[in-house]
Amino acid sequence: MAAVELLGCDFSSSPSPRKHIVLAWGVVADGIVVLHELQRLHSLQAFAAVLAQPRSWVGAFDLPFGLPRSLVETLGWPQDWRACIRHMAALDRRQIRDQFAAFCAARPVGQKFAHRACDHLAGSSPSMKWVNPPVAYMLHAGVPLLLDAGVDFPGLHLGDSQRVALEGYPGLLAREVLDGWQAGVRGTGRRSYKSDDKAKQTPQRAQARHDLVQALEAGQGPHGVVRLGLRLQLNAAQRQALVADASGDVLDAVLCMLQAGWAAQQHAAGVPRYGLPQDMDPLEGWIISV
Repeated sequence: MAAVELLGCDFSSSPSPRKHIVLAWGVVADGIVVLHELQRLHSLQAFAAVLAQPRSWVGAFDLPFGLPRSLVETLGWPQDWRACIRHMAALDRRQIRDQFAAFCAARPVGQKFAHRACDHLAGSSPSMKWVNPPVAYMLHAGVPLLLDAGVDFPGLHLGDSQRVALEGYPGLLAREVLDGWQAGVRGTGRRSYKSDDKAKQTPQRAQARHDLVQALEAGQGPHGVVRLGLRLQLNAAQRQALVADASGDVLDAVLCMLQAGWAAQQHAAGVPRYGLPQDMDPLEGWIISV
């Protein structure tokens, strides 16, 4: 396949000089993903400006693109995806929290949060969570900016086919490589590779990042061949940066870039919608490579 430009994004709903939005730019060709550049953004405005640039890319973004259908129906929000996103964008965070909390309060213990179909398969947090992690606020901050930029959302909303936005989840690939995790199958254990808490930025987590990067470069993890069928190509400085970043933000952006690379290869092979399932709920969305 011809080289395709890739974008991987580790997103923050409240970026600042201390907590960046990290973008990983690269290309994929013939099963090799080459990292070209790491970009750190300090504001949502800077993020929007990058999205609007006239360039061609396939991107995976670490934020949910949709809400659980049961939540949307219960709240009486629009069931068309674009209208639902615009409705949510018109609310502030307090209003979102209050409506989601009321939904949870009416549900039985152990089933407070609604999940999308892809959440259990990916092992991801429900997209309606507003704490630990606040992924609902990430959706609220990020997806409207992607919509405003006119990008294409395969399976959700038609836009500029030169800028393709897909929902990524770096934790999925990291756990598959480090722990042998699969949906419905228990792995060998949970190796954490990152933390924003300095007290938890341990040598064990640094070793996990080293092992993860090494496996991605080899295209083979300790539990078998990396499922995406890709190898990551880094130079020495990039490798050091990925292992040294104890927050894991840089590594998460690169993991998303790899998921975008898998999607680009699916598209090049003629697979519809960049490898998203044909029966994907067009309101909830789907995490690429799940």
